Amino acid sequence: MYIQPEKGNSKGGRPLSHAEDTGSRRDFLYVATASTGAVAVGAAVWPLVDQMNPSADVQALSSIEVDISEVDPGTQLTVKWRGKPVFIRHRTEDEIAAGRETALEDLPDQTSQNQNGWAADASDANRTLDEAGEWLVMIGVCTHLGCIPIGDGQGDFGGWFCPCHGSHYDTAGRIRKGPAPLNLLVPTAEFLSDTVVKLG
Repeated sequence: MYIQPEKGNSKGGRPLSHAEDTGSRRDFLYVATASTGAVAVGAAVWPLVDQMNPSADVQALSSIEVDISEVDPGTQLTVKWRGKPVFIRHRTEDEIAAGRETALEDLPDQTSQNQNGWAADASDANRTLDEAGEWLVMIGVCTHLGCIPIGDGQGDFGGWFCPCHGSHYDTAGRIRKGPAPLNLLVPTAEFLSDTVVKLG
Protein backbone atom coordinates (compact mmCIF):
# COMPACT_ATOMS: atom_id res chain seq x y z
CA MET A 1 0.00 0.00 0.00
CA TYR A 2 1.41 3.40 -1.07
CA ILE A 3 1.26 6.39 1.29
CA GLN A 4 1.45 9.90 -0.19
CA PRO A 5 4.58 11.60 1.20
CA GLU A 6 4.26 14.89 3.01
CA LYS A 7 5.25 18.05 1.17
CA GLY A 8 8.94 18.93 1.54
CA ASN A 9 9.81 15.34 2.39
CA SER A 10 10.24 13.98 -1.14
CA LYS A 11 12.79 13.97 -3.88
CA GLY A 12 11.65 13.86 -7.49
CA GLY A 13 8.16 12.66 -6.54
CA ARG A 14 9.40 9.76 -4.42
CA PRO A 15 9.75 9.63 -0.64
CA LEU A 16 13.15 10.56 0.81
CA SER A 17 15.07 7.71 2.32
CA HIS A 18 16.26 8.02 5.90
CA ALA A 19 19.87 8.61 4.72
CA GLU A 20 18.83 11.39 2.29
CA ASP A 21 16.68 13.10 4.94
CA THR A 22 19.52 12.97 7.49
CA GLY A 23 22.02 14.23 4.88
CA SER A 24 19.97 17.31 4.02
CA ARG A 25 19.61 18.18 7.70
CA ARG A 26 23.34 17.68 8.20
CA ASP A 27 24.11 19.97 5.23
CA PHE A 28 21.88 22.65 6.69
CA LEU A 29 23.61 22.39 10.06
CA TYR A 30 27.05 22.64 8.40
CA VAL A 31 26.06 25.78 6.49
CA ALA A 32 24.41 27.38 9.52
CA THR A 33 27.39 26.60 11.76
CA ALA A 34 29.92 27.87 9.20
CA SER A 35 27.95 31.09 8.67
CA THR A 36 27.70 31.72 12.40
CA GLY A 37 31.42 31.01 12.79
CA ALA A 38 32.33 33.41 9.98
CA VAL A 39 30.29 36.20 11.57
CA ALA A 40 31.88 35.51 14.97
CA VAL A 41 35.41 35.55 13.52
CA GLY A 42 34.67 38.79 11.65
CA ALA A 43 33.36 40.40 14.83
CA ALA A 44 36.45 39.32 16.76
CA VAL A 45 38.98 40.33 14.09
CA TRP A 46 37.52 43.73 13.15
CA PRO A 47 38.68 45.55 16.35
CA LEU A 48 42.21 44.22 15.76
CA VAL A 49 42.23 45.47 12.17
CA ASP A 50 40.62 48.78 13.08
CA GLN A 51 43.24 49.54 15.73
CA MET A 52 45.88 49.60 12.97
CA ASN A 53 44.32 52.74 11.46
CA PRO A 54 46.12 55.98 12.29
CA SER A 55 44.90 57.73 15.42
CA ALA A 56 43.05 61.04 15.28
CA ASP A 57 46.13 63.07 16.24
CA VAL A 58 48.20 61.42 13.49
CA GLN A 59 45.46 62.07 10.91
CA ALA A 60 45.30 65.70 12.01
CA LEU A 61 49.05 66.06 11.36
CA SER A 62 48.77 64.58 7.87
CA SER A 63 47.81 68.04 6.64
CA ILE A 64 48.52 71.44 8.12
CA GLU A 65 47.63 75.01 7.23
CA VAL A 66 50.40 77.60 7.22
CA ASP A 67 49.93 81.38 7.41
CA ILE A 68 52.30 82.98 4.90
CA SER A 69 51.12 86.58 5.30
CA GLU A 70 54.37 87.61 7.05
CA VAL A 71 56.74 86.03 4.51
CA ASP A 72 58.24 88.89 2.51
CA PRO A 73 59.86 88.49 -0.92
CA GLY A 74 63.39 87.15 -0.55
CA THR A 75 62.64 85.30 2.70
CA GLN A 76 61.41 81.86 3.61
CA LEU A 77 59.45 80.18 6.35
CA THR A 78 60.44 76.73 7.59
CA VAL A 79 57.72 74.58 9.14
CA LYS A 80 57.77 71.01 10.40
CA TRP A 81 55.39 68.66 8.61
CA ARG A 82 55.32 64.86 8.97
CA GLY A 83 58.59 65.06 10.87
CA LYS A 84 60.42 66.92 8.09
CA PRO A 85 61.27 70.58 7.50
CA VAL A 86 59.38 72.26 4.68
CA PHE A 87 60.75 75.42 3.07
CA ILE A 88 58.12 77.94 1.95
CA ARG A 89 59.98 80.62 0.02
CA HIS A 90 58.61 83.90 -1.32
CA ARG A 91 60.92 84.42 -4.27
CA THR A 92 62.12 87.73 -5.65
CA GLU A 93 61.88 88.68 -9.32
CA ASP A 94 65.60 87.95 -9.72
CA GLU A 95 65.18 84.44 -8.24
CA ILE A 96 62.24 83.75 -10.53
CA ALA A 97 64.18 84.98 -13.58
CA ALA A 98 67.23 82.87 -12.66
CA GLY A 99 65.04 79.78 -12.28
CA ARG A 100 63.21 80.32 -15.56
CA GLU A 101 66.31 81.09 -17.60
CA THR A 102 67.93 77.75 -16.79
CA ALA A 103 67.77 75.23 -19.64
CA LEU A 104 66.55 71.73 -18.84
CA GLU A 105 69.68 70.30 -20.46
CA ASP A 106 71.77 71.92 -17.70
CA LEU A 107 69.94 69.99 -14.97
CA PRO A 108 71.24 66.67 -13.59
CA ASP A 109 67.64 65.75 -12.62
CA GLN A 110 65.21 66.84 -15.31
CA THR A 111 62.07 65.61 -13.52
CA SER A 112 59.89 67.99 -11.53
CA GLN A 113 59.82 65.84 -8.34
CA ASN A 114 56.45 67.50 -7.75
CA GLN A 115 53.90 65.42 -5.84
CA ASN A 116 51.04 67.66 -6.99
CA GLY A 117 50.82 65.67 -10.23
CA TRP A 118 51.77 68.52 -12.51
CA ALA A 119 53.88 68.21 -15.65
CA ALA A 120 56.88 65.93 -15.38
CA ASP A 121 59.81 68.11 -16.46
CA ALA A 122 61.82 70.18 -14.01
CA SER A 123 61.12 73.58 -15.53
CA ASP A 124 60.76 76.34 -12.99
CA ALA A 125 57.03 76.71 -13.65
CA ASN A 126 56.43 73.03 -12.83
CA ARG A 127 57.96 73.37 -9.38
CA THR A 128 56.29 76.52 -8.05
CA LEU A 129 52.94 76.74 -6.31
CA ASP A 130 51.60 79.67 -8.34
CA GLU A 131 51.75 80.61 -12.01
CA ALA A 132 53.75 83.77 -11.32
CA GLY A 133 56.43 81.66 -9.65
CA GLU A 134 56.59 83.69 -6.44
CA TRP A 135 55.96 80.78 -4.08
CA LEU A 136 58.18 77.73 -3.86
CA VAL A 137 57.30 74.97 -1.38
CA MET A 138 59.81 72.12 -0.91
CA ILE A 139 60.72 69.45 1.59
CA GLY A 140 63.97 70.74 3.08
CA VAL A 141 65.86 67.47 3.03
CA CYS A 142 68.88 66.93 0.79
CA THR A 143 68.24 64.04 -1.58
CA HIS A 144 71.75 62.71 -1.06
CA LEU A 145 71.86 61.54 2.57
CA GLY A 146 69.00 63.45 4.21
CA CYS A 147 70.85 66.50 5.55
CA ILE A 148 69.10 69.89 5.75
CA PRO A 149 70.41 72.40 3.19
CA ILE A 150 70.87 76.05 4.14
CA GLY A 151 69.13 78.67 2.03
CA ASP A 152 68.93 82.41 1.45
CA GLY A 153 71.00 82.47 -1.71
CA GLN A 154 73.61 79.93 -0.63
CA GLY A 155 75.77 77.81 -2.92
CA ASP A 156 76.99 78.39 -6.44
CA PHE A 157 73.51 78.86 -7.90
CA GLY A 158 71.90 81.28 -5.43
CA GLY A 159 69.50 78.77 -3.91
CA TRP A 160 70.33 76.18 -1.25
CA PHE A 161 73.57 74.52 -0.24
CA CYS A 162 74.15 71.33 1.73
CA PRO A 163 77.48 71.83 3.54
CA CYS A 164 77.67 68.19 4.65
CA HIS A 165 78.53 66.80 1.22
CA GLY A 166 78.54 69.81 -1.10
CA SER A 167 75.22 69.63 -2.98
CA HIS A 168 74.23 72.91 -4.64
CA TYR A 169 70.58 73.70 -5.50
CA ASP A 170 69.35 76.61 -7.60
CA THR A 171 66.57 79.12 -6.92
CA ALA A 172 63.97 76.50 -7.91
CA GLY A 173 65.43 73.87 -5.58
CA ARG A 174 66.88 71.82 -8.44
CA ILE A 175 70.17 70.00 -7.98
CA ARG A 176 72.91 71.64 -10.04
CA LYS A 177 76.17 70.37 -8.57
CA GLY A 178 77.29 67.80 -6.03
CA PRO A 179 76.37 64.22 -5.08
CA ALA A 180 72.59 64.65 -4.60
CA PRO A 181 70.82 62.69 -7.35
CA LEU A 182 67.42 64.42 -7.26
CA ASN A 183 65.86 67.87 -6.99
CA LEU A 184 64.40 68.84 -3.61
CA LEU A 185 60.97 67.25 -3.38
CA VAL A 186 57.85 69.39 -3.79
CA PRO A 187 55.11 68.10 -1.45
CA THR A 188 51.38 68.13 -2.04
CA ALA A 189 50.32 71.72 -1.35
CA GLU A 190 47.66 74.23 -2.32
CA PHE A 191 46.52 77.76 -1.59
CA LEU A 192 43.44 77.96 0.63
CA SER A 193 43.52 81.75 0.37
CA ASP A 194 46.03 84.48 -0.54
CA THR A 195 47.70 84.07 2.85
CA VAL A 196 47.22 80.39 3.76
CA VAL A 197 48.93 77.35 2.26
CA LYS A 198 47.76 73.83 3.04
CA LEU A 199 50.35 71.05 3.10
CA GLY A 200 49.07 67.52 2.53
